[in-house]
Amino acid sequence: MHELGIAESALELALTQAHSAGASRVLRIVIRVGALSGVDAEALRFAFTVILPGTAAEGATLQIDPVAAIAYCPACQKDFFPDTDHFFECPTCGQLCATVKQGRELDLVRLEML
Repeated sequence: MHELGIAESALELALTQAHSAGASRVLRIVIRVGALSGVDAEALRFAFTVILPGTAAEGATLQIDPVAAIAYCPACQKDFFPDTDHFFECPTCGQLCATVKQGRELDLVRLEML
């Protein structure tokens, strides 16, 4: 489960930021997870429950904000929501499109600290 490694990296970053800000506790961690990131949000949530105890983020709320995938068709010059993870067929003209504008995100976007 690579979500454990992701959770560990995010927690390390959160704790580093909290320490730099002079905070003693992390109350909330907000992460954006794109539909095409390859990250299972529930597995990530579970990984956090395993690693938070005993840290300055123990008891912190994890907020996972999903980000929908959006692809772009250069022929139609339109954005669309793709149906698959690998090849995106434009629903307007049928052309295969490889330009992903959104959906690969995996970002630590906000911390609430005390």
